[in-house]
Amino acid sequence: MISVSKLLCDTVEPGDSLRYGREHRTTGKQAPIVVWNCTAKCNLRCIHCYSSAGVKEHADTLTTDQAKSFITDLAEFSVPVILFSGGEPLLRQDIFELAQFARQRGLRTVLSTNGTLISREIARQIKDADFAEVGISLDGTGSKNDLFRGQQGAYEAALQGIRNCVPLGLRISLRMTITSNNYTEIPAIFDLLEQERVERVCFYHLAYAGRGRKLSNDDLNHSQTREVVDLICARTLDLYQRGLKKEVLTVDNHADGVYIYLKLKNEDPARAEKVSELLQANGGNNSGIRIGAVDEIGDVHADQFWRHRSFGNVLKRKFGDIWMDTSDTLLRGLKERKGLLKGRCATCRYLNLCNGNLRVRAEAVYGDVWAEDPACYLTDNEIRLDQ
Repeated sequence: MISVSKLLCDTVEPGDSLRYGREHRTTGKQAPIVVWNCTAKCNLRCIHCYSSAGVKEHADTLTTDQAKSFITDLAEFSVPVILFSGGEPLLRQDIFELAQFARQRGLRTVLSTNGTLISREIARQIKDADFAEVGISLDGTGSKNDLFRGQQGAYEAALQGIRNCVPLGLRISLRMTITSNNYTEIPAIFDLLEQERVERVCFYHLAYAGRGRKLSNDDLNHSQTREVVDLICARTLDLYQRGLKKEVLTVDNHADGVYIYLKLKNEDPARAEKVSELLQANGGNNSGIRIGAVDEIGDVHADQFWRHRSFGNVLKRKFGDIWMDTSDTLLRGLKERKGLLKGRCATCRYLNLCNGNLRVRAEAVYGDVWAEDPACYLTDNEIRLDQ
């Protein structure tokens, strides 16, 4: 994640200790944030869903008791955050029981939902379960969102879900995946942030995984990506200039951080130096290092986009044992990837700030995990070692 608001406005944000902490400098030794795709079932059919969720639950989905054992293992391994995702996690009948169980063991809990099922009663249960944050996905407004979500009325249902949460003091994070078909909706999402008193927004670059792999041709081209990041920066600065301290992030393209650094290098060299320090502390892409994922049947992955590669299963070994076992060549490579990277990534002068970006995207396009990330929009001149 790249915190645009942190880099541009020097804000203090809830995830600072995780994003810029120094402990991870010993690669792989800091327990990761864990995305738990706790169900494969969903009431929507989003065209870009990385988990290809559908109407049916997996027959081997972790039971309540198995899930509690897994959560206990995460706590013992000192995992700081568990993010309940899916599918649609609110379709798990035991979701609030498991969330409370995790909180009792010291884990910070986050809910990632499409928002359409959040009635007033469900909002109250989310509050009572003590979720630290509720991420609600919107890929535009009105019919644009509904097209992405595969269901008419999804936008209005999600909007009502937001309106059921905000009065209870729940911290809401809007989440938008950007493609060439909806990037013009970004201003409307910023407007919504203000209108609905939402505190946080994350703009996701497209990951070519699950159903999203079929959308790779609909991704932004490099010129469009630069325009989008410029727009997000401008709208973020505008918010702060008007005293509206919203948290604004981009996700799944660490070139964003370098791009912002290069912009500031010309405009505000002192601030650029601070941004460089923050990006180095962040470490760039952390798949297999400070972020991991577990799917509905207990398979462990480098992140939520690597469902096709498993390092083991939590029903057979503890998560921490799997995570620290570098006998798997992919996991070992991700933890120490710099010497394995190829193409532009291998010779980029900002590799320490980006860490090779999203490896699953390189694999999807080139069939090679260590190839350059095709979504890097920095020019050859910008990343030259001799600059």
